Amino acid sequence: MESAADNISEKALASFRQENRKAGGIRVFVAGGSRPGNDDIYTREAYKLGQKIVEMNFKLDFGLSNSGIMGAVARGVLDKWSEMRSDNDESPVQGITTEKYLSLYSNDDDLIKNMDIIVAKTLEERKQLLLNADFVVFAPGGVGTLDELAFDCVAMQDGMLKMKPFVLYNINGFFYHILEYMKYAANQGFSDNMPFIVVDNEEELEVAFKLLKSEYFRDDDTNLDVYYNSRKLMTELPYYIKQKNIYDANVENVQERIRFIIDKGTDFDREVLDNEIETAYLDREIERLYARLIRAGRDTGSVSDKLTHLKNRLKIITSKTVR
Repeated sequence: MESAADNISEKALASFRQENRKAGGIRVFVAGGSRPGNDDIYTREAYKLGQKIVEMNFKLDFGLSNSGIMGAVARGVLDKWSEMRSDNDESPVQGITTEKYLSLYSNDDDLIKNMDIIVAKTLEERKQLLLNADFVVFAPGGVGTLDELAFDCVAMQDGMLKMKPFVLYNINGFFYHILEYMKYAANQGFSDNMPFIVVDNEEELEVAFKLLKSEYFRDDDTNLDVYYNSRKLMTELPYYIKQKNIYDANVENVQERIRFIIDKGTDFDREVLDNEIETAYLDREIERLYARLIRAGRDTGSVSDKLTHLKNRLKIITSKTVR
C-alpha cells in the first residue's frame, strides 16, 4: 500500500522532472570553499543549501569537489535527490572541472560518480561554463571563491557576461568585510554596484529562492531588468519574512496580497503597502548594521591586541639593544 510519504515523494519527483524538461531546467552555480572552515556551522548550512536546491526543483552546477563547503553542498543535493530518484533519472549535479583537477579524484569516489562531469580545457573555459547557470550563489570560501566572485563581477561590469542574480549566503556574517569593501569601492567610483542578494540564514535563502523562481527570473531579462529585480527582491525580502513570522503566510499568499493591492487597491492601500515594505527593509538593515558593529568591535579589539603585542615585542628588542 502506498504511504502518504511515498505519494508526496512521487509528486515532488514528478514536479522536478516537469520543471527540468524546460531547456534543462533552472541551474544554480554555487561557488564556495573546498575546505570546511573552522566552525561546523559552515558545512551544516552548506548541506542545507544543497537540499534546498533540490526542494526548489533546481539543478546544481559547481566546480567539482568532494570536500569542504562544496562537498557539503553536493552531498546535500544528492542525499535529497536519493529520496526521490529512480534508477534512470539524470543526476541533478553537474561538476565542471579540468583534466588536471579531475585526476585528483578516484574513479570510485561515492560522491563524484553520482554526478555528471564536464571537463574543460582550461580554467578560463571552466569559469565560462559555470556561468552558463541561471543564477549564482556564493557560500563561504577562501581565495578561490574570492577569485570567482571578482571574475564574475568584472565580467558583468564590463559587459562580457550577461548580468544575473547573485546570492551571497552570508553564513555567520562571513561576507561582512567583502560587502563593506564592495560598497566602499562603488561609493568611491571604482566599480559598479552589483546585484547582490544577501541572505543570512536558511529561512531567508528559501524565500529568496522562491521569489527568484516565481517572480524575478525571466530568460529574456535585460541587464537592467536583472539589476532592478535583484534590488527589488532584496528590498522586499524582509517583508516576506516578516509576514511569514507574524502571520504564518507563505510566499504565494504574500505575492497574491501584493498583486491584489497593486491591481485593485486604492492609492491609500498602495501607500500603506509601500510603507510596510520599506519599514521591514529598514528594520532588517538596522539589525544587520548592529551585527556589523559587533563584528567591527571585535575587529578593533583584535587590532588593539595585535598592536599591544607588537609594542611589547619592540620594547623587548629595544631593551636588549640598550644593554
